[in-house]
Amino acid sequence: MTNAKPPIPIFRSFNEDATRAFYIDFLGFEIDFEFRFEPGTPLYMGVKLGECELHLSEHFGDASPGSSVRIEIDDVAGYCQALNAKNYKHARPGYLDQEWGWRDMTIDDPNGNRLIFCERIE
Repeated sequence: MTNAKPPIPIFRSFNEDATRAFYIDFLGFEIDFEFRFEPGTPLYMGVKLGECELHLSEHFGDASPGSSVRIEIDDVAGYCQALNAKNYKHARPGYLDQEWGWRDMTIDDPNGNRLIFCERIE
C-alpha cells in the first residue's frame, strides 16, 4: 500500500513583499524553496513552520484566493501572545475556545486566505 503523506496546501499570492512580511517576518515560517521560470516571472515559494508546509503561488490558476487551512500546533495561546508582541501592522490575532474542544486562532493573510492555528483542549 502507498504511504500517503500530509497534503501541502497551495495558497494564491498577489504581492510578494506583503506575503513575505506576513509568512516569514510575522508568522515565523522559513523559506523552503523559491522558484521562477525566469527573472520577472511569478514566484512559486514553499514555506515551513515545524512540520507544516505551505506553497504560495503567484501563478494564475494555481489556487483560488479565499482558501482556508487548519494548522494544528502545541500552544495557540503562547503563539498568539508571541505574534501580538511583534506589533504587526496588519493583524492583532486572538483565540477562541470552541465548544467542540478546540482552541482556534484565525488569521487572514494579505491575499485573502485564512489560516486557523488550532489545538485540542478537551
